Amino acid sequence: MEQIGFDFGVEAPRKLTKVSPARLATFEDCPRRYRMSYLDRPSPTRTGAWAHSTLGAVVHNALRALFDLPVTKRVPQRAMALVAEHWKDAGFEDTDQAARYRARAKAWVADYVEHNDVSVDPVGLERWVSAPVTLEPGSGPSLIIEGRADRIDQRGRELVIIDYKTGRREPDEYEARSSQALALYAVAAARTLRTPCYQVELHHVPTGTIAAAEHTEQSLKRHLQRADETAGDLRLATDTLNAGGDEDVLFPARPGRRCAWCDFRPSCAAGQEAGPAAQPWELLAPLNS
Repeated sequence: MEQIGFDFGVEAPRKLTKVSPARLATFEDCPRRYRMSYLDRPSPTRTGAWAHSTLGAVVHNALRALFDLPVTKRVPQRAMALVAEHWKDAGFEDTDQAARYRARAKAWVADYVEHNDVSVDPVGLERWVSAPVTLEPGSGPSLIIEGRADRIDQRGRELVIIDYKTGRREPDEYEARSSQALALYAVAAARTLRTPCYQVELHHVPTGTIAAAEHTEQSLKRHLQRADETAGDLRLATDTLNAGGDEDVLFPARPGRRCAWCDFRPSCAAGQEAGPAAQPWELLAPLNS
């Protein structure tokens, strides 16, 4: 059974929308933030660094570098050293807090290496994947999905999408199954690497939790349909804006809790009115994880 998302023939040329899971999620979450992120030039004023983003980037980079090493060197001690090599203090309250999280991140990756099989070479690390999406047989593709997957493994004859998490909350199977990003990466990886891909996993490094889900053709198609609908709304708003439309009507703000830590808070009055700003270190995973 071939994975969906491939071309079945083209009736007539049609305008394609190229999207990534991040772009789709940003537009769905807050159209104004999408406009500020991807359309406004020059880019509006942003906040400074966020400690949880710094921490996540360090752990991702350390694990990526670990899998670039020969198998014999993929040991807990080397993983800890890689955290130190990639470490940055950006966004932390002070050097003491940064040092405590650096030590904790070393322990996280050491435990990850100790308790997971790291002897198999992934088929992709930060791998760029892309695929045209055709939802109806006999019609042309309506969008192109693309992006970088944290890690792509091969188990047997199928691929597995792996996404690292370092946030406060442990993911579960529902989160893995409902993640549009993981589903779109599965479709794009299957197309790019010409290998079936249905399994997706969230690896929560602080706790060692692995939340896994197995997609079907139907569940992947549901994610693709949702992505296609969002991409259509996004394309219409962008085209209308370029034709002289009102940016605040086409890309309205959606104030909420997330405004507290939005990168564009300094440039968004609606976000500032939604509530007080979060401290740059407030979203860090607890140190006792």
